[in-house]
Amino acid sequence: MSTENEPLEVWIDQDLCTGDGICVQFAREVFELDIDGLAYVKGDDDELRTEVGAAVPVPAPLLVEVIDATRKCPGECIHVRRVGDGVEVYGPDAA
Repeated sequence: MSTENEPLEVWIDQDLCTGDGICVQFAREVFELDIDGLAYVKGDDDELRTEVGAAVPVPAPLLVEVIDATRKCPGECIHVRRVGDGVEVYGPDAA
């Protein structure tokens, strides 16, 4: 699936997060474990987005890392969707 020129955003379903931190190992600039032991996305201001369903843009230089984190996540809780139409392109709900 080509997402080369389409803006993407990523979010984490904390209800499914196992706290393994694999996502952080792949893309520390996008993911971080909070004090509760769960992973959250963070914006370019380096602040965690702790609201339910909060999403941040996927930085183009980190696209491969974010996709790899999505694929390797044991909790299958990372979702990457197109900004334009909200369709999930990577993650447990991707077609």
